Amino acid sequence: MLHDRVLVRLAADEGERRSTGGIVIPATAQVARRLAWGDVLGVGNNVRNVKVSDRVLFNPDDQLEVEIQGEGYLVMRERDIHAVASERTEHGTGLYL
Repeated sequence: MLHDRVLVRLAADEGERRSTGGIVIPATAQVARRLAWGDVLGVGNNVRNVKVSDRVLFNPDDQLEVEIQGEGYLVMRERDIHAVASERTEHGTGLYL
């Protein structure tokens, strides 16, 4: 990856979901503008806050899709990432997703 680009693989679909009230939401239900989690597979040399193997939260509708060896991935800028779920504690308050 070059510059501030990040290569992400979408997390596997979880299928059915259950709301906090106990209502089952089928996997085929359309949800407006839902953010998605993905796993970082590569980062450019100017990426500062994301490392390979981090889980990131982003909007999949605004990203570029690429196919590598028959598998789909997303390419995005670091600034398009909304959150990072990480075990690292060197920044912030210690509260992590």
